[in-house]
Amino acid sequence: MNAAMNTRSRGAAVTGIGVIAPNGVGTDAFWKATREGIPCLDRISREGSEHFPVRVAGQVRGFDPGSVIEERFLVQTDRFTHFAMASADLALDDARLPVDDMSPFAVGVVTAAGSGGGEFGQRELQQLYGKGPRHVGPYQSIAWFYAASTGQVSIRGGFKGPCGVVANDEAGGLEALAHARRSIRRGADAMVAGATEASLAPYSVVCMLGWDELSRARDAGRAYLPFTEDACGFAPGEGGAMLVVEEEGAARRRGVRIRGFIAGYGSTFTGASRWERSREGLAQAIRVALEDAECAPEEIDVVFADALGVPEADRAEALAIADALGPHGTRVPVTAPKAGFGRVHCAAPTLDVVAAVLAMEHRVVPPTPYVTDVCHDLDLVTRSSRPAEPRTALVLSRGLMGCNAALVLRGPEGDY
Repeated sequence: MNAAMNTRSRGAAVTGIGVIAPNGVGTDAFWKATREGIPCLDRISREGSEHFPVRVAGQVRGFDPGSVIEERFLVQTDRFTHFAMASADLALDDARLPVDDMSPFAVGVVTAAGSGGGEFGQRELQQLYGKGPRHVGPYQSIAWFYAASTGQVSIRGGFKGPCGVVANDEAGGLEALAHARRSIRRGADAMVAGATEASLAPYSVVCMLGWDELSRARDAGRAYLPFTEDACGFAPGEGGAMLVVEEEGAARRRGVRIRGFIAGYGSTFTGASRWERSREGLAQAIRVALEDAECAPEEIDVVFADALGVPEADRAEALAIADALGPHGTRVPVTAPKAGFGRVHCAAPTLDVVAAVLAMEHRVVPPTPYVTDVCHDLDLVTRSSRPAEPRTALVLSRGLMGCNAALVLRGPEGDY
């Protein structure tokens, strides 16, 4: 009993945020665009990917990895890991984590990724078939791999604490943060956690074409319209976010700003593309997360929706929110900022977590871009931000392979 109480007393505080997203590089730029509902979906312009059936995506612009990452790391890593290293740097700077004064075994890293290093892998395979095996670089063995970001962030930062990689579908972004929380409870002082993706290289896009849920719309304004009668799937995106999750007591002792708390998590599995079944699975994940957070349904002040943009999936999500939150589920503000910059696979819920933390900080609920007419019984925030006093947020995610996840966040003024 005492051990359990000590474990629960090790709160998981978010003290640092780093973002590389289609709608902004850096937390301030990301939040400004998210708060104002500025959409940035556009025709795919990545070389080799312009003429595939999927035409619209959220692309990161204005990001020069060479300006922030050392050459020796650049040559052995893919774009998705460039995003991870750069956003980890931003998060560590934001947290002002005194890593030089900490034991390297006290800081760990956990990431999630669904697409891996497609750009790097494609380039090396072209070398293999075009010139022969002697022209394939040695880093082909690691750069494409889903674990690359965890490995490179930990090596570059000198972090030797509990490190991990979440092998999951899109819901893996929330699982990475839940894993970080578990590591804090088990004794780690800090975790660098999150998810980044770079899925717009030709090879990666081809891998996505088998998904019926992927939008084929040619007009950016019609490509991703969750919770509407015109919903036709989701537009993909790239980028992501990393967070510093720190043991609450340590954060308070060093006087750093606490931006929020990871308070509860729940997950279930209902099978690939079985969207009607996801209603029950997502509702159960929400209930588990609420119980874990010791949070009543009516305490939820805002929901950041999964918002797949598929009619059956959207209906299941709306019903799951009502099932889990009761009458409060049709009254609580719901939002899906990702509609404006794309569904960034595993990084989509991680960006939602960042937006939720910032929404609680700035006392406003950001809107769902492009969406105007809602056809489900949800209080979906559209057109413009809504002033509010959110202290507790619920972030939802479902993967195309069938995972359902829910994460409860509390603001720094909330009771943990």
